[in-house]
Amino acid sequence: MVDQSVASAQANYDLAKLYCDRAEFKPAMEKLKAASEFYLSQKDFPGFLNCQNLLLRIFAELEDLKSIQATKEKLQDMVLRENVALTSKTYYTLALCASYRGQNKTALEYLERALGLALAADDKRDICYAIYGLALVYFTLGRFDDALREIYNLQVFFQVLPNADIKISAQVMNGHILRKMGKFDQALEVFWQCYDSLREQKNLYLYVTLLYAMGTTYAEAGEMDMAKLYLNLAKRTVDPENMKHSARRIEERLKEIGAPSEVSYDIVFSGASNSIIEKKKGRVDFKNQFILLDMLRVFLRQPGEVYTKEALVSAVWKQDYNPAVHDNKIYVTIKRLRRMIEPDFEKPKYIFRAKNGYYLNKSTRVHFEQ
Repeated sequence: MVDQSVASAQANYDLAKLYCDRAEFKPAMEKLKAASEFYLSQKDFPGFLNCQNLLLRIFAELEDLKSIQATKEKLQDMVLRENVALTSKTYYTLALCASYRGQNKTALEYLERALGLALAADDKRDICYAIYGLALVYFTLGRFDDALREIYNLQVFFQVLPNADIKISAQVMNGHILRKMGKFDQALEVFWQCYDSLREQKNLYLYVTLLYAMGTTYAEAGEMDMAKLYLNLAKRTVDPENMKHSARRIEERLKEIGAPSEVSYDIVFSGASNSIIEKKKGRVDFKNQFILLDMLRVFLRQPGEVYTKEALVSAVWKQDYNPAVHDNKIYVTIKRLRRMIEPDFEKPKYIFRAKNGYYLNKSTRVHFEQ
């Protein structure tokens, strides 16, 4: 029975890590809390600390300072009550939380402790995390030479220890340093290398981080159209309630470069991410709803223009209109589309029926993201 419980706790932790890679933090928190309770009840402190490390990273991204403080107090209580020492990885995670809040002096103290513990245990993976953390804080402080030195130190470990997430994160930071030094072409070359690596890793959080980095680099290089392209793509990708810290940084950067506010539009269409931003509903993800997306695209191109059934069938299904086949298809598709985009399904404001077809309200303000 105990073995089953141990396996269940480990499965919860593994699932949480997968959720974190996909930036789905709410289900990740549920799995981590369940695993934490079991590990703590069994006095399995290494397992418990692993869960708290991930939770702290999530709280930092959510900018949930209250939960960060509560977790730190829980860890301090465990150290005093159970005489358990915190791990190198825990000090590294606490450092990241401090850095997110601008407490860089505290972050450096945590990282020096993390590196000391990792070196004493000769744990190369933890050494990598500590060195990366130092590079990150040095970069934040504008100590670019120190940050580069730590990144170069990491390269030695990457030759013998595969650690894809830290390796890509270090590459992104290297690109940021090159950006700060005005070496924009070199920075973008590094970022494209990261992009190739991420095609295999499938890590959404790192993908958003990379889009932000590329958009920022293009902006500082004076290529504003490219900057808006990548920053808006990053914005479309994040869920602002789930990735609060990333969403805020992206929004601040867009305002800095003078990107138009989406508030002025009723619907912003993004073909790249198969989604729209509706003024009241927010982000609506069509995922695999390609028929609905194609039909919406038709309407958005010409607000006010009436599309006959024949025109809709030709544009959406690429077929010749047959009443027996297509009348019900059109009706059902329009109904499903309304449910997705209308703020109030019972009182539609976008898609209306005319005598000979359907049309989008001509006053709808539409913006297409290229």
